[in-house]
Formats: sequence, C-alpha cells, structure tokens
Amino acid sequence: MTQSAEVWLVLLVALLLANLPFVNERLFVVGPRRANKHLGWRVLELLLFGALTLAVGFGLETRVGQRHAQGWEFYAAALCLFLTFAFPGVVWRYLRRRGG
Repeated sequence: MTQSAEVWLVLLVALLLANLPFVNERLFVVGPRRANKHLGWRVLELLLFGALTLAVGFGLETRVGQRHAQGWEFYAAALCLFLTFAFPGVVWRYLRRRGG
C-alpha cells in the first residue's frame, strides 16, 4: 500500500469512526442497545474512537518506517480534525427536523 493510500485510509477511518457514535444507539457499536443513548456516552465513544484512529495512524506510520514523536500541537490539531469530521453525525442526530 502506498503512503498516499494509507493517508486516505486513515482519513476514511476517522470519518467513519467520528460519526459512528451519533448514528447508532449501541454502546461502542457492539454493546447493548439503548432506547436513547445519553450525550455523555456519545462523547466518551467519540474520544475513544479518536484514540483508536490515532492508533491506526501510528500503526501505519510504524509499518512504513520510523514513527516520529509528536508534540501537543499535533494532538490538538488531530482532535479538532476529528471533531470536524463528527459534524455530519451531530447534525443528523441533534439538528435535523423530524417529520410527522
């Protein structure tokens, strides 16, 4: 897999995992189904899925070559990007009008 393909893979994984807490009612995708999952669970899932996305990125970076040390700026930018990717899920869950 080329480095360009790996970058796109990490971005697609981030987009999928950022929206997953908002489109289902199960805890961590495989847990018990809730009638109405609380916002706190969704935020916790979002943070854990963000960490999982970073782990996938770090794993791919290690596979290509040496993994570089990152400062706090990288993690702040990654968090902001992940939250931006979560925007469609938030809109779908909380801001759309429900018919009927």
